[in-house]
Amino acid sequence: MTVAIVLALYSAFAAVVLPRFLRLAKWSDRAPRLAIALWQAASMSAIVSALLSAFAVAVPASVVGYGLAWLFEACAAMLGHGAATLSATTTRVGLAIGGLLVARLAYTGGAVLLGARRERRRHGEALSLLGRRDRDLDAVVVDYEERLAYCLPGHNGHAVITTGALRSLAPEQVAAVLAHEQAHLRGRHHLVLAGTETLARAFPRIPLFGQARAEIARLVELLADDVAARRHSRIHIAAALVRLTTGRVPAFALGAGGETALTRVRRMLHPQAPLDRRERLAGVLAVTALLAGPATLAAAPGVGAFLAHHCHSFLPLALAGAITALRTRTTANAAAADETAASRH
Repeated sequence: MTVAIVLALYSAFAAVVLPRFLRLAKWSDRAPRLAIALWQAASMSAIVSALLSAFAVAVPASVVGYGLAWLFEACAAMLGHGAATLSATTTRVGLAIGGLLVARLAYTGGAVLLGARRERRRHGEALSLLGRRDRDLDAVVVDYEERLAYCLPGHNGHAVITTGALRSLAPEQVAAVLAHEQAHLRGRHHLVLAGTETLARAFPRIPLFGQARAEIARLVELLADDVAARRHSRIHIAAALVRLTTGRVPAFALGAGGETALTRVRRMLHPQAPLDRRERLAGVLAVTALLAGPATLAAAPGVGAFLAHHCHSFLPLALAGAITALRTRTTANAAAADETAASRH
């Protein structure tokens, strides 16, 4: 029961307090990929902790230690006739809470994915009528005066650019902004954003999920800028962003412009030093701790119970195996020595 309480308290802490610490990280703009992973890990740790807390309430650690077969039998017994360690009511409450969390996430995630897919399909059908495929640009060109450049993600995702943007941008700037959109497609950033949208919609009053959605949406744009900057000049990317600032892309698409464009222009023109090895290692360890911490804490009592109940039988077997191996080796060595002596005579 103590583990369940600790996990529940950590889940509440992660949901309310943890985003305040994450927003204090000044290095996120220098390593957007790592920062995205950190926000994702924080969100996952909050959800997993809540689920494991409900599981710890429903199933005692001693039951876990006996193995999965006994686990199911004990769960059935507790649901039907109660148990010595926990009441049937407590077990039902734990299982109900865990089931509701999973059902809420599954329903909301399905709604987000299916809704976005439906909107992308409709937009793709319109593009097939209004746009033309330009093989040189590797993009769909739409005859439209507003300066827009965005990508339509999905199974057959592609970049889209309007004739207004083509007339406004120099060829080098066009190549740079399309590289930004291709980075979104190759990185499958729409799935990253779908995950954050799912959590924010499923639990709208949780500060962590709302802030993670906004921050990750900003960070994926920085990441796409960095990927484009590997092959194109930062000046060309910055100039393209300035000209595309006022463009309004569809809500289900990822565009080069947008509200963060001016901030990204300054970042392109005045790049910061990347994280050194020690800072990057600290970030990786933080992500690992957020992901593995709740599971480790939840598993510790079960592992302890397993060792307490079964190590006494494992140790004699291990010793017997070691003794048998030693006797076999000794016999083999004696036989080899006899053969050697016989060959000499």
